[in-house]
Amino acid sequence: MPFESDEYLSRHYQTSGIDLAEKIDELVNLAAASGSPNTALYREMLVTVIRMAQADRNRWDAKIMLQTLREMENAFASLEQFKRRRKVTVFGSARTPIDHPLYALARELGALLARYELMVVTGAGDGIMAAAHEGAGLENSLGFNITLPFEQSANATVHDSAHLLSFHFFFLRKLFFVKEADALVLCPGGFGTLDEALEVLTLIQTGKSPLVPVVLLDEPGGNYWKGALTFIQEQLADNRYILPSDMHLVRLVHSAEDAAEEIAQFYRNFHSSRWLKDTFVIRMNHPLKQTALTQLGKDFADLCLRDGFSQQAYCESESDEPELCHLTRLAFVFNGRDHGRLRELLDFINLEQHWA
Repeated sequence: MPFESDEYLSRHYQTSGIDLAEKIDELVNLAAASGSPNTALYREMLVTVIRMAQADRNRWDAKIMLQTLREMENAFASLEQFKRRRKVTVFGSARTPIDHPLYALARELGALLARYELMVVTGAGDGIMAAAHEGAGLENSLGFNITLPFEQSANATVHDSAHLLSFHFFFLRKLFFVKEADALVLCPGGFGTLDEALEVLTLIQTGKSPLVPVVLLDEPGGNYWKGALTFIQEQLADNRYILPSDMHLVRLVHSAEDAAEEIAQFYRNFHSSRWLKDTFVIRMNHPLKQTALTQLGKDFADLCLRDGFSQQAYCESESDEPELCHLTRLAFVFNGRDHGRLRELLDFINLEQHWA
């Protein structure tokens, strides 16, 4: 299908008898806060709805759009109070019985994550989800429930609380599982757990989701994830369906302590990242020594399309996040492809001996 610009798509509402463009601008100016940097985005949202109204889509399409917008806005509003808290999404089987070693392991994990001041996000169900919330306690728990035609109740920790969100659409629920996650821990489970594991890895591998720790947690002596990793190595990596370095995107551990420490270590120096046009910026809690910067240029040159690595202070291009202005930046023109190698780079900058 040939590319069509936004201007082409908006012609049909500009040529009607009423100047809808002027009405949209008027409505945005009435609704949005004065000087909001999002004004242009709100305008485009309204334009999208107007296009759909003028095309008079079928009722099912309109209801999908309405439900999607409602759920997203409600989720954004509900999660605003937890905005500055780091969160760990925990996946695993809802069928794990309370007397199973994995249940105890997930409960211990929840308690440890809370001790690190991390919130635990789950699907709010039973099994692994209930255990992780049990360990974390309500103040450190978030549940993303799914509404079903039959009775669907949340686990006792988050039930009937402001820490529970309900979604009608699975795809929106999955979006928020990943969007809110500063790390993910996956315990053994069924189709849903494997689906989440592969989707998360796909999103990170393709750069559609920020790089975060992905921890595979199994009981001591367990071979659930060991078997899965063997398959991935032999069938995917060895056949070059994925890059060999993509195996660095996941870590296998067999204790709650190791899972929590893996997440804590990831954020020892690394804070966050973003794109500024074609430059990739890594925000760090501590600047790097010059010797470490030189070593980066040698060991990770393959990640740079040109110019190498530079360490710099806050710049005006990031004025939308002034609360992070105190952090040192590591900037480079990232190839945008090898996120497994990028994980290795983050492991390098997280080592204390490289800090100035």
